[in-house]
Amino acid sequence: MIRLCFASNNKHKLEEIRQALSDNRRIVGGHVDLLSLNDIKCFEELPETRDTMEGNSLQKASYVFDHYHIPCFADDSGLEVEALKGAPGVYSARYAGAHRSDADNIDLLLKNLYGDTNRRARFRSVITLVGLDEKPVYFEGIIPGTIIAARRGTGGFGYDPVFVPEGHSRTFAEMSLEEKNAMSHRAIAVRKLADYLQGR
Repeated sequence: MIRLCFASNNKHKLEEIRQALSDNRRIVGGHVDLLSLNDIKCFEELPETRDTMEGNSLQKASYVFDHYHIPCFADDSGLEVEALKGAPGVYSARYAGAHRSDADNIDLLLKNLYGDTNRRARFRSVITLVGLDEKPVYFEGIIPGTIIAARRGTGGFGYDPVFVPEGHSRTFAEMSLEEKNAMSHRAIAVRKLADYLQGR
């Protein structure tokens, strides 16, 4: 059995990860013992000071592995908007300031896109796994879509109320967790992680 920690204090991300891993039938059956930061008694704020998603996810996973000596994976995700030259990107969670308000972030995004006809965007997630191999292993998930002009839906978190994935008419916030996990950027990266773990 592989004991593995997911380096996040975000309960929404943890729920998504657990759901996505449980949906992978090859992982069910005791192959992976998934632990949270609370499970390993890690209560400090993890460092997240790099300027790329790869750098941030590596920094967080390495911190947990170095200090708590358990293999760990971390993700860093962001919204990349074409008309804003890829912003907010790595700064998605603190786009409107360090207080990390989802509502303020969406307000600023819609303000910056006001009047722009190019609403193309994509969610991107990078997961980095540290401690099972000599070098970190990276898994990427991307889903394209568009930014709508006003919020719709009450589910999800972050920019979900204004993001409509390509080929769909509803926002992530209008979907159930199961529907979102069938296609989301994070779920794609987690499936790649699960396939990797199964192959060990």
